[in-house]
Amino acid sequence: MFFLRMIGRSFTRQLRRRLLIALTVCLSATVSVSMLGVVFDVGDKLNAELSTYGSNIIVQPKSDAVVSDLYNTEAGAAAGDESDPTSFLKESDAAKIKTIFWAFNITNFAPQLNIHAQVNGTTAPVVGTWFDKELKLASGETTVVGVDGMRSWWQLDGRWPKDDSDQGVIGKTLATQLGVKAGDTVTLTKKATDGQTHTQKIRLTGVYDSGDDDNGGIYIASSTAQVLANLPDSVDKIEVKALTTPENDLARKAAKNPAALSQDEWETWYCTAYPSSIAYQIEEVIPGAVAKQVRQVAALQGNVLQKTQAVMILMTVLSLIAAAVAVANLMVASIGERSAELALLKALGATDGAVSRLMMAETAVISLLGALVGAGLGSGVAQLIGHVVFGSGITMRPMVFVLVFVLLALTVALASASSIRSILSLKPAEVLHGR
Repeated sequence: MFFLRMIGRSFTRQLRRRLLIALTVCLSATVSVSMLGVVFDVGDKLNAELSTYGSNIIVQPKSDAVVSDLYNTEAGAAAGDESDPTSFLKESDAAKIKTIFWAFNITNFAPQLNIHAQVNGTTAPVVGTWFDKELKLASGETTVVGVDGMRSWWQLDGRWPKDDSDQGVIGKTLATQLGVKAGDTVTLTKKATDGQTHTQKIRLTGVYDSGDDDNGGIYIASSTAQVLANLPDSVDKIEVKALTTPENDLARKAAKNPAALSQDEWETWYCTAYPSSIAYQIEEVIPGAVAKQVRQVAALQGNVLQKTQAVMILMTVLSLIAAAVAVANLMVASIGERSAELALLKALGATDGAVSRLMMAETAVISLLGALVGAGLGSGVAQLIGHVVFGSGITMRPMVFVLVFVLLALTVALASASSIRSILSLKPAEVLHGR
């Protein structure tokens, strides 16, 4: 009781220094909580942000996958190749993607039938796909998928076509070449697999600017492209956009050979949203398919995440170091001002340990108050960062607060221990006689 009374009285003296210690710990706690809060939640935020820039998994027939591996090409086509695909997946199987274990992480997908046709007499790539298609799943749920959500960075002058219609959108380069615009009609002519020449008039609902080679093509409904090429229920590629967990050593090992995993590794990998595990599960539900992650996107997500986390962890460490230095200096100054009081305590019989515990307890109490206030402010700063940078709040995990309080406790303890050593050198007789 006497010990607690002494701690309480200490706050009536040297109030300014006590407040400075509390402020130092408060600022360190604010930075640490906000940075670590973002670190533990930034993975999902960055993946969601980066996934707006296209698909990160490509599904294609096994034969095309072999060709793409041999010639290092995308989707089984060589660069500049104007030939049409010869192997296909069933378009009706595409909806099965939403039945895998990580179905809720599949945010969008769009099957494609890539062919070439005469567009007003000019040979051009034609992509049959889904634009904004509503699917009814076996579970009774509905979902909307298509390139409308897969091409968010495209600039579209007009609107997206309707699915299962004779509408389409044309690339800026091809539109300039043909001298057409939104609202015009173009004629597509294609010699189909049955040897007959099929013709289809397409009403353009918009002109898109993709910023790449896609500007030289035209996008139409998949059903229309299948009729034009006489390839019913056929697609040669499915683009998939999924929220994934950045790869680690386990994911890379599984991507090379899932059979090489132990039972525990298999369960961990299969039940984690790695790009490779999602791709593997897609292969399980779509017959004759090979699903591959887009390596550039996966690498970008991992690199950005690691660098962002490294910067935030570094800021946390620097704030803790600054807090340790500030608390140590403030305690040294406090001990210097209270040397007569401390010497008197020792002269009355108090041991060095008792005096040290008193100083440590005083510092611990004021640091705890500062840490509690800082934790609240840190949560607010984390939410501000989330809304400004990612457009959504940050989920604050309890382990963040536990980790910060443990780190601050160690920081304050080390700072206090380094400054309390001066108490051991106090000689009551000399201090009380003013020597």
